[in-house]
Amino acid sequence: MTFSLNTKIIYPENGNDIKNAIILLHGYGGDGNDISALSLNWKRFLPNTIFLCPNGHEPCSINPVGFQWFDLSNDDSQYILEESIKAEKKLKLYINEIKKKYSLENSNICLSGFSQGCMMCINVGLTSDTDFNCVVGFSGKIINKENLSNKITSRTKMFLTHGDMDTVVSSTHLLEAKDFLLRNNVEVEIKMINNSDHHIPIEASSSALNYIKKNLII
Repeated sequence: MTFSLNTKIIYPENGNDIKNAIILLHGYGGDGNDISALSLNWKRFLPNTIFLCPNGHEPCSINPVGFQWFDLSNDDSQYILEESIKAEKKLKLYINEIKKKYSLENSNICLSGFSQGCMMCINVGLTSDTDFNCVVGFSGKIINKENLSNKITSRTKMFLTHGDMDTVVSSTHLLEAKDFLLRNNVEVEIKMINNSDHHIPIEASSSALNYIKKNLII
């Protein structure tokens, strides 16, 4: 089966059965290969997990060798919302392909992403038919709180982390996301990383792994 998004796949080692999937979504201008670096450490502790790292469905408007989930060259909030909804639909189609291919349910799937990828994970985690196992997000935010609050159909529990010195996506968005999620009865844990800018430091990766291990059936 060919997926609708070009995907880097990291299979369980030693031919282990696939019981879970972690879908890793890259940030603006990145690709699946970039974000797959998270799997290098995580896979040692998640022996029955397949990692799927798709490229965004569009070439990045400012970095044509990379990809995007939605365009940021136009800073109009309504345009960004509309483009993110398009990406949301494409991701849901892609996730359904994964579920069919590997005989998985939402409860076996963790959505994880960095920056723009984190934003997409939050949206998909709250607008699907059933809850995913969890969402693990790095350096993201909620794209449009009003729109999202009006279409919540699921309440996937979340772990969100952010660097306190992030100048690309302000760390204030972490606290705003926590407030939004709690107000909408979504279980959430957060972690602010000291002296960290817009990347995924080891502390964030390790904390995220610990959260995933508590939730996925290993």
